[in-house]
Amino acid sequence: MLKGVPAVISPELLKVLHEMGHGDTLVIGDGNFPAASIAAADHHINIRCDGHRVTEMLDAILQLFPLDGFVEKPVTIMDKMEMHRDLECPVWDEFKDIVAKYDERGADAVGFTDRFSFYDVAKKAYAVVSTSETALYACIIIQKGCL
Repeated sequence: MLKGVPAVISPELLKVLHEMGHGDTLVIGDGNFPAASIAAADHHINIRCDGHRVTEMLDAILQLFPLDGFVEKPVTIMDKMEMHRDLECPVWDEFKDIVAKYDERGADAVGFTDRFSFYDVAKKAYAVVSTSETALYACIIIQKGCL
């Protein structure tokens, strides 16, 4: 155990967060996200956080992880497909509230991208965190900044 490290942060995840450098990205995927295949595409790391929600992991990670201050939107959420335009996504408000706790830009630090562009960006991520999140469109990418 370490002081100040949230209990949901495994030793493997802590190591990855520490190894990441400025500009590196981390995907936190919901239970439907193809984490294993996305991570395998370019031999990236897939860290399983079974039993945890994306919001829980995002909140824990942002306690340790500075968001990139050199880009306008260091947080990217997977946007809804046209066929799901009317679908409510309350998890997005949770994401924005969590980001606002750790970044003075608040919700302005959060952007959206379509599903397939999200997958393309995710394939270039340093690592993928897999969760058991059941909410739809609850996938997020965060970009690391500097202390």
